[in-house]
Amino acid sequence: MTTRVFFVSAAMGASLRQARFDDGGSIDNGGAEQARSAARTLPSAARVLASPGVRCRETAAALGLDAAVAAQLAGLDVGRWRGRTLEEVRAAEPEAVGRWLADPGSAPHGGESVRDLCGRVAGWLDAVAGTDGRTLAVVEPEIVRAAVVHALGMPVVAFWRLDVAPLTATELSGRAGRWNVRLGHPLARSEAG
Repeated sequence: MTTRVFFVSAAMGASLRQARFDDGGSIDNGGAEQARSAARTLPSAARVLASPGVRCRETAAALGLDAAVAAQLAGLDVGRWRGRTLEEVRAAEPEAVGRWLADPGSAPHGGESVRDLCGRVAGWLDAVAGTDGRTLAVVEPEIVRAAVVHALGMPVVAFWRLDVAPLTATELSGRAGRWNVRLGHPLARSEAG
């Protein structure tokens, strides 16, 4: 049996536009409109999930999805850096930012390390493997990164080398412990246009 997981990254919001660590803000009007227009491009799914973050839940709603919240798919907890830009944090704590970007096991912000995030997402993906039907999940970009790192057996340091644009789809299909990845195509343009 082939397992399929279809990740949709959250739509654009003010925090993302400002390169700000997630602050619990909403998607913006443009992001909501893009999501509504992309709704018809989504594949059917046996399970529909969303990260607990506001942007993901709002994106799912704008896509017309009745998504269950999946705590294991929560975005990276950046502790005291939440709501700040990387530049603000770099100016205040340059050594801490350097450690965080270089060492996946580091969490100088008091939150979760990238290694722990990747382990959490890997555990979720391993649990989903072997399930019948497609799983569609609306998630933060870092969840997509972590899933791709695990699916391809990449070292965790590769996490920062993966870019995930807003409102794009990444599909994983696998069986017998082996995954294939179809990366980040825009929903509205690639499917409808």
